[in-house]
Amino acid sequence: MLRRRVMSRLLLVVLAAPCVAYAQQNVIEISGANFRPMPIAVATPTTQDEGGRKALAEFDSALMYDLSACGLFQVLDRKSYLAPVTEGFTAAAISFPKWADVGAESLVKAQVSGACDTLKGELRLFGVAAGREDFKVTEAVPAKDPRRLAHKLANALYKQLTRETGPFETRIAFSRKSPGGRDIYVSDWDGRNAKRITSSDVNVIPALIPGDGVAFTSYRQRKPWLFASRAGGEPTLLVNRGSMVTGASWTSDGKRLAVSVSEGENADIWVGNGDGTSLRRVTDTKFFLNTSPSWSPDGRHITFVSNRGGNPQIYLMNPDGSSPRRLTFQGNYNTTPAYSPRGDLIAFTARDERNAFDLFTVNVDTGKIVRLTQDASNNEEPAFSPNGRLILFTSTRSGSRQLHVMTFDGHNQVPLPIERGDYATPDWGP
Repeated sequence: MLRRRVMSRLLLVVLAAPCVAYAQQNVIEISGANFRPMPIAVATPTTQDEGGRKALAEFDSALMYDLSACGLFQVLDRKSYLAPVTEGFTAAAISFPKWADVGAESLVKAQVSGACDTLKGELRLFGVAAGREDFKVTEAVPAKDPRRLAHKLANALYKQLTRETGPFETRIAFSRKSPGGRDIYVSDWDGRNAKRITSSDVNVIPALIPGDGVAFTSYRQRKPWLFASRAGGEPTLLVNRGSMVTGASWTSDGKRLAVSVSEGENADIWVGNGDGTSLRRVTDTKFFLNTSPSWSPDGRHITFVSNRGGNPQIYLMNPDGSSPRRLTFQGNYNTTPAYSPRGDLIAFTARDERNAFDLFTVNVDTGKIVRLTQDASNNEEPAFSPNGRLILFTSTRSGSRQLHVMTFDGHNQVPLPIERGDYATPDWGP
């Protein structure tokens, strides 16, 4: 199973920007064989004004979840901290031996302030052994959105330590059971600030549209066809072919769309323009099902599910349907493929010998299969974060289907901090 390692003795020189300050800092490489999460202490954020006090709890909750769930860090329990809450915010005012005594390699401190409808936050990262400040960043948002401020600061820290864009300001979409059927929601990456896109009928399998919008299969016109809502507007019909349209997937630039169209006993993959026009069928296996298309990040391949070999397996083909290649040969029920934005892995759901559903990845080049979940009830429907480092999925480990997130190699599996419900078919986008 792939793991990560910390590259030491790597000197990085970065030009300082007005709102960001850097020092020499080790860089976390999120791939490799000898990784352990970096032990960090995240001090309770502080404030000195009323605007900051109103935002502090929400800000702290979001920041702690971001740093705990991303898989880079081992966030130490605050109950173990020896330094007082009143400790200062600069290196000269910090008792670094007290942080070293609790096992922290790095220390994160943040403070917020609010005035004139604006919330400002500052985050600092300290190296405990060296007793110095390694990184400082400030951000500002409207006062009503303290979670967004936390996400911005967490993203800045993530990029400082990995040189990659973090996932904390991205969006997810999901279907949730409601009294009238199922509805589609779009939310922040952690499931918070969710906005309901639909309000009646059965609406399933959302797909975030590059730019702004979400598409989904809906029964609102009796047949399960593909609809799209852009900029939060009323859903409009996008594709109405055959008896059912499911599994919408866009290329990263939004210019091409792939869907599965069912007609009679067949289901085939169709590819066309991003607006749903000029669709043409690219698979043609009579009496078999071809479903769940997912584009490679470069737009040169599509992974999909087909039972042409007797049972559902994961396949790969060119966008015109040529050169189909079977990727999975283990198990007899492999579904819901999701192509990693990094282009190396495809995550999928498989039913094992005990009739339990679990998540796996297959390496596109080598065919190597890695199991991500096991002995935790049913785990299904993976979706990669836009940077390819995390996987969102559904799990019944706590009863009904809930949304969980884990690293791409199956570590650090945690639930999203949202109310209980029946969630399904998540998608993740920029």
